Amino acid sequence: MNNMKNQHLDISHRLEKLTELSVELSTNRNIPLLLERILQTARSITLADGGTLYRTVEDEDSLAFYISINDTLGMHQGGSSAQKISIPNIQLTSPDGSKNLSAVAAYAANTRKSVNIPDVYQAEGFNFSGMRMFDEKFGYHSQSFLTVPMQDHEGELVGVLQLVNAIDPATGKPHPFSETDQYFIEALASQAAIAITNQQLIYRLENLFEHFIKLINMGIDEKSPHTGRHCEHVPELAMMLAEASHQATEGPLADFQMTERDRRELWVAGLLHDCGKITTPDHIVEKSTKLQTIYDRIHLVDTRYEVLKRDAEIRVLKEKCALGAALTAQKSAELDAALQGECAALDAERNFLRKSNVGGEGMKPDDQQRVLEIAKRQWRGPDGQMQDLLNADESGNLRIRAGTLNDAERQIINNHIVVTIKMLESLPWPKQLRNVTEYAGGHHERMDGKGYPKGLTRDQMSPQARMMAIADIFEALTAADRPYKKGNTLSEALEILGGFRLRDHIDPDLFDVFVRSKVYQQYADKFMPASQIDVVDHSKIPGFVP
Repeated sequence: MNNMKNQHLDISHRLEKLTELSVELSTNRNIPLLLERILQTARSITLADGGTLYRTVEDEDSLAFYISINDTLGMHQGGSSAQKISIPNIQLTSPDGSKNLSAVAAYAANTRKSVNIPDVYQAEGFNFSGMRMFDEKFGYHSQSFLTVPMQDHEGELVGVLQLVNAIDPATGKPHPFSETDQYFIEALASQAAIAITNQQLIYRLENLFEHFIKLINMGIDEKSPHTGRHCEHVPELAMMLAEASHQATEGPLADFQMTERDRRELWVAGLLHDCGKITTPDHIVEKSTKLQTIYDRIHLVDTRYEVLKRDAEIRVLKEKCALGAALTAQKSAELDAALQGECAALDAERNFLRKSNVGGEGMKPDDQQRVLEIAKRQWRGPDGQMQDLLNADESGNLRIRAGTLNDAERQIINNHIVVTIKMLESLPWPKQLRNVTEYAGGHHERMDGKGYPKGLTRDQMSPQARMMAIADIFEALTAADRPYKKGNTLSEALEILGGFRLRDHIDPDLFDVFVRSKVYQQYADKFMPASQIDVVDHSKIPGFVP
């Protein structure tokens, strides 16, 4: 009666251990930690003195020692231990191409059958030379072995679990593993293999998804290598700001917290925030000057100035010829000086237009007006007719206040965010990534509701979407590889960013964390060239109170 009661308690104890492991298998995604827990649980429910867990090695047709533990010897190799296993892998195939059935672990792996050996020194049919060398080296005595293959629901081998020397708690001596031991370990191995396979499948799908995202960015990179780096750097900067906000212990963001799942969601959003640019015409993305289309039309303007100078020279020569004998040296010199002055004025205008064509952070109203005045200058075209030096399109482009895009082109490039949202909304996002579209689609919104495409206000946006906006702006300010602008220094970029904060363009609380936690410095050290990294004086940053 007592034996039945003890047996019942023993089985209840084992079931409890299996239940605990089952819960962990379903919640823990750390595969190395899970493998160690599997081995330790197997040893616990069989009272095994030692155990080894082998993992399959892809493309090598072998088993690798992953974790090896032995209580008597105080041994713990692999897994969470700092001591690495240096034992060679066990080949599953013999040199002649046949299956290796001489090593117990290889036999279990190849046949998918468990092997329960009461005493290895009395067993036949297996090669235990390695085990005997181990016993001699460490003064150990291996006796009972239980080796169980770990295979998933499709019969694919995940690994092999091997236990050594089941200990009798009454005597402390090794004894054979019982049939009950074997049943429990087979159940554990099967459940563990399926859980590990599921975890590997999830990891592979996530890895595939992330590489698919990078594939999209690669397509954008082929259209514009400058934008491609933007797609890489913005998520990095967004994560830096998110981590700084997570670490904040005071202020409005003291309660902001992010789990690992939250971090991955933001990371994916960062990678995809400009995916709509894959539809943007590359001649607009790459427009490095105001007059650039397929080619830079400033060269046409240069040609017109050469025509004006040529015509001026012809006019002077005709005037000299008309004077004939009346042309004196003094008159000739006066005409030449006038011609030289006219040509110098034309060169000055042309240089001004060349400079205006480059673009920049801002064009003064006086300069815009000067372009209009220059546009009215007349020149004789190829058809012999007089016409304005600049047509309406050229004049309009050269008067662009900031950057190189005119209103129509800016509308086209701004449309990338509409396309981004449309693309992301079409995807069946899982629960853990349901906010990707909102995070990625909000980086051009403003706190005052004057952004695009939805005109959202600060209260209508998540902190993560507001982080994306700051990351997008700061990366663009500091980027040194854009074809239409130079990269600002660190202090210049922060001064401009501070202006955005004062104009209610970006989130003031996140801006404060960005500066106070020196997120800008962390980003600069990783991505900005040394020539752009200068000393930052917080007292000179607009909108920031040190």
